[in-house]
Amino acid sequence: MTSAPIRMGVLGLGAVAQAVHLPLLAKRPDLFAIGSICDLSPEVTDIIGARYGIPRSRRHGSLDDLLDAGGIDALMVLARGSHTVAVRAAFDRRLPVFCEKPLAYTTAEVDDLIAAEPDLGHPAILLGYMKQYDPAVIEAARLLADVDDVRSIEATVLHPTGASQLAFARVVGPSSPLPAQALAAGDEEDRALRRVAVGDADESLWRAYRGALVSSLAHDLSIMRSFEHPPASVDFADIWRQSSRHDRRDAGRDRKSFGEHPPSITAIGALAGGGRYSLSWHYLPDFPAYRETVRVVHGRGTVELVFPSPYLLHAPTELIATTPHGDAERQVRGRSTVEAFESQLEAFHAMVRDGVPPRSDLAAGRADVLDCQRIVAAFASRTRTAVGGEIGRLAADRLSELV
Repeated sequence: MTSAPIRMGVLGLGAVAQAVHLPLLAKRPDLFAIGSICDLSPEVTDIIGARYGIPRSRRHGSLDDLLDAGGIDALMVLARGSHTVAVRAAFDRRLPVFCEKPLAYTTAEVDDLIAAEPDLGHPAILLGYMKQYDPAVIEAARLLADVDDVRSIEATVLHPTGASQLAFARVVGPSSPLPAQALAAGDEEDRALRRVAVGDADESLWRAYRGALVSSLAHDLSIMRSFEHPPASVDFADIWRQSSRHDRRDAGRDRKSFGEHPPSITAIGALAGGGRYSLSWHYLPDFPAYRETVRVVHGRGTVELVFPSPYLLHAPTELIATTPHGDAERQVRGRSTVEAFESQLEAFHAMVRDGVPPRSDLAAGRADVLDCQRIVAAFASRTRTAVGGEIGRLAADRLSELV
């Protein structure tokens, strides 16, 4: 197999592109070259193109223009919203795809991609669950490999505003409105997917599902899969919203992702291995810094992970393993500055050049979408909240089982 750098076409030049992926692609010329870039904003495209030395002929305003121009070996999908259309377009041109979350909002979308996935002689897609490539997660999975009595997995996400997390990155945005036609097309796609996923359900329920679950808490589902203990059921779920008279920060642009009043979400259920899990996600506008914890309890101890904000490159995840030591307790702590996003890019190169399977493929992505849908269905069926589409059918099935 050739070890030549992969010429990457980059679709979407927003926060995650500017703060994470473009700097890492530029850092690794041994593995990648930025072949083309594309964004709805011509202004942002030109600023980023100049920053990374991308010729004007390789700066594009639409996915079709980027793909039709050729000159790339793979597509990196970083745009807002569902990524199904972009992935399918790349598949149709027999290009491998690095796909950031969210892959999709509906199982129907993923089923379409599974049917269309091309035979390239190697896997065609890597899903961007970078936490699966975090050295702390990999070590935690190793420590748990021989544990046969995982009693519980508890994951909690404390999510401050996106603006507070990204202030250090000086993300460049458009100074003028985006093209009206492109915005209208994106809004129509969002409405169509909303109908398929939740029917005529309230906008706030749709935003909680697409923003907090599919686009954030899905990372914790991927970690559970890395531990080989995915959810087997959703026994209880709740979605609620609170505020405080002491609030200082405004949600701002986060309302586009999470809704006018971003939520708190919790879900409890059984693990495939017989234990239990609890997942919690809280939007906390004034919380000092993003914090995510995963704690695994088993018969002889615990394995805990504490994640910093994902945008802080080389900020270590802390691993704390607690086990017996005679009549005492032993704690082993680990911290690594190996960047999970960079390891993930190395894995994509290995997938394309050497055929190494990714840690998450389309089947794994479908499982995560379905688990997120089951959480909303559990909430809707318990509270008799009106919901249609794919999630409505799951909620109806839950209700029929209780009759």
